[in-house]
Amino acid sequence: MIAYIKGKLEVKTKDYIVVDVMGIGYKIFMSDTSISGLEKGKEVKIYTYMKVSENDMSLYGFLNNEDLVTFELLITVGGIGAKSAISILSNITPSKFALAVISSDINTLKKLPGIGPKTAQRIILELKDKMKTDNAIVEEDSEVKTAIKLDNKANDAAEALCVLGYARKDVETVLEKIDTQNLTVEDIIKQGLKHLGR
Repeated sequence: MIAYIKGKLEVKTKDYIVVDVMGIGYKIFMSDTSISGLEKGKEVKIYTYMKVSENDMSLYGFLNNEDLVTFELLITVGGIGAKSAISILSNITPSKFALAVISSDINTLKKLPGIGPKTAQRIILELKDKMKTDNAIVEEDSEVKTAIKLDNKANDAAEALCVLGYARKDVETVLEKIDTQNLTVEDIIKQGLKHLGR
């Protein structure tokens, strides 16, 4: 598995880039949102996911770990392939996607390309179940229990950050330091990501 690729950006198109690493060009499919932020000729570091099937071997790239985690979650949902997941990431940020999942916001999800009401419901059902399973493991581990009480907004933000791959203990420790009273859930998530070292 290739965790990331670091090299010179040689080719930049709408759908993919080519990164030169010591004379070898790696073709990496990315969301157009991520590609638009890259500058040709500059050194880049791209987090990657390698998809291997009977007839294809492809690399998918991401600018940060949150995008990668969201992609990996999406492709576990029935009916969503790698290209569909990349297209979704071109139209929504990881934090907004996570918030939509944990708040069962079907309207936000069904606005995404290729996502109808049934697929939106499937995303919520399958990903919320995974998240609840992860949280149950945390709650049963007495060593990672914390005493803080989160209000509804902070709790929604905490669930969203857990969806993005952060440990519940770390999330709660960070949110305890943030004054959430006058912040929206989205703002709390953004502040959390900063403190978690995005």
